[in-house]
Amino acid sequence: MLVVANARGARVVTPPFALPADFSAPPPDLLSNEELVCGICQPNALDRPQMLRLAAQLVSRGAVDVPRLGREAERERAGPILAELSRQALKVDPDHPAWRALRVRFAGEPPLREPLLHWTRLAEPVMKDGRCNAESWRLVA
Repeated sequence: MLVVANARGARVVTPPFALPADFSAPPPDLLSNEELVCGICQPNALDRPQMLRLAAQLVSRGAVDVPRLGREAERERAGPILAELSRQALKVDPDHPAWRALRVRFAGEPPLREPLLHWTRLAEPVMKDGRCNAESWRLVA
C-alpha cells in the first residue's frame, strides 16, 4: 500500500527500499483511492501508524470522493480510524471540506482509547521569515 500511495502522489512516508524499474502501481480503476485509504485505515494495521499519514495526505489533497470514501469505510469498518484522523486534521484546518464531511459522517464513532497520531503528524509548519518558530500549520497535501 505504501508504494501505491507514493505512486499516487502521497509521499509523506516513503519506502526504505528502491523499487524495481519496471514497477507499475495498479490503476485507479482496479484499486481506487477510496479503497486504498480504507486499506490503510484498517484496525488490524494500527501497529504502523505512520501509514495513516499517507491516507490523511490523500484525503487532505482532495484525491478522494468523500461520499464514496464514507461508504467504503463503513463497509470495511475503517470509520473509527477516519473519525479520529478527522478530529486531528480539523485541529489544523477547521474548514477543510473533506475532513469536515468525514467528521459529520462518522460523528457517532466514539473517540479511541489512545490517540492514533498527534495532529502535527498530519501537518507541516509554515515558517515566517525563515525562523524556527512556526507562524501556523497546514495539512500536508
